Amino acid sequence: MNITLIGAGNMGAGFVKQLTAAGHQVRVTARDLAKAQALAAAHPGATAVAPAEALGDSQVVIVATGYADAVPALQALGSLEGRVVVDITNPLTADFMGLTLGYETSAAEEIAKALPGAQVVKAFNTVLAQVLAEGPAFANGQTVPVFYAGDDERAKQTVRALAESIGFQPVDAGGLKNARYLEPVAGLNIYFAYGAGQGTQIAPTWIHRG
Repeated sequence: MNITLIGAGNMGAGFVKQLTAAGHQVRVTARDLAKAQALAAAHPGATAVAPAEALGDSQVVIVATGYADAVPALQALGSLEGRVVVDITNPLTADFMGLTLGYETSAAEEIAKALPGAQVVKAFNTVLAQVLAEGPAFANGQTVPVFYAGDDERAKQTVRALAESIGFQPVDAGGLKNARYLEPVAGLNIYFAYGAGQGTQIAPTWIHRG
C-alpha cells in the first residue's frame, strides 16, 4: 500500500519500521520536518515530505499525533475525500491517566465529524508504542491484537489487511461508535503499563473457552 503517516514520535517511528519492513511505501510528515526526515532516512521505503505534499496517491492516512493535534494535522494535508484515515489517538488527560472524552462521543467520532469526506477507522490505539516497535509476537505463540472500528466496510477491510500485513491479529470491533469503548481500554492499558508497573510489553486481548 501507499501510506501517509502523520507523526514522527514513538508511534510514528514504530509504524515506519513495521510498514516499510512489510514492503509498504510510506510518506512521513510531521510538525518537525527534520525529525520526519531523520526517521525516513533510517528506513528504505519511507520518504519525508512537507504536509502540503504528504497525501500524494496514498490510499491510507495514519494519524499518529496526539488527539488535540489530529484534526489540524489531517486538514493540513488537503482533501481527504474517500481516503481511509486510521485514527490511533486517545483523548488523554495531561497526566495520561484519564480521558477527556467519553460516554457520548470519542476521539474517532470527533475526527470523523471534522472530516466528513474521510473514511475514519479507529485502530491501533490499544497498542503501546514499544509493542509496535518490537512487533506483534509475544510469548507462547500469542499475537498482539489490533481492534478496529468503523462505519465503512471497505475502509475496515483495508485496515484489517494493513494490520495483517505487519503481523498483528485484526479484531473487528464494530461501528465507529465503539471507539467509545476502545479508548478507555487503551487508558486502562496505559495504567497497567505505567501506573501499575507492569511495563510496556503488554497488550489487551480477549480469551476464548475452547
